[in-house]
Amino acid sequence: MTAMVKAEGVHKSFGSVQVLKGIDLEVAPREVFCLIGPSGSGKSTFLRCINHLEKINSGRLYVDGDLVGYRQQGDKLYELKDREVAAQRRDIGMVFQRFNLFPHMTAVENVMEAPVQVKRESKSVARERALKLLDRVGLADKAGNYPSQLSGGQQQRVAIARALAMEPKLMLFDEPTSALDPELVGDVLDVMRDLAEDGMTMVVVTHEMGFAREVGDSIVFMDNGVVVESGDPREVLTNPQHERTKSFLSKVL
Repeated sequence: MTAMVKAEGVHKSFGSVQVLKGIDLEVAPREVFCLIGPSGSGKSTFLRCINHLEKINSGRLYVDGDLVGYRQQGDKLYELKDREVAAQRRDIGMVFQRFNLFPHMTAVENVMEAPVQVKRESKSVARERALKLLDRVGLADKAGNYPSQLSGGQQQRVAIARALAMEPKLMLFDEPTSALDPELVGDVLDVMRDLAEDGMTMVVVTHEMGFAREVGDSIVFMDNGVVVESGDPREVLTNPQHERTKSFLSKVL
């Protein structure tokens, strides 16, 4: 079976600072793959490399068997044109810490926007699906509200619906609950649980260890740009093998 995400020796630097130092990992289709680790460990950068928001310096990244951001001829890599990168990104939904909704559009308009603009879907078809997706994330009654009229948790659920509107085969979540008040976190995690049960492949950068333990199929602990430890979340979180993992978990659990 083709891995949904495959990283081979991925390196990424910003100037002289090495942020990713040779990441190797695989995410299977339908898997919920959690990335944990301290701030600055490279988790979010790696996530952004998966859809080529950040360009890698060396190594290979594949999504569903396709090389991300490049094509290979012989042993040389050629960067894809912006248009080709955009086509790859259509299949990858991304949910950020900050919700990045369009403030001048209602919830339903935010969800409709990409299918209409990118896929050239008719507004009526896009609207119908957008309303179904808002219902799915528990916001059917907020379709006509603007982002400023929604709580952070509601905005994040609209952002998830917006990512789903493109019918992606992979969803990336970059600490989707870290900007939320504690009592709003549960609603967002419930939507993510629901997606997991439906078999959506998800890569989740998270500080929510309970979610990782309960919903995750695999977990990777990253520190200082490398994978320190990986395995079954229940195993890694209750019985970490590496001193660095133990020290990190003792502070967050």
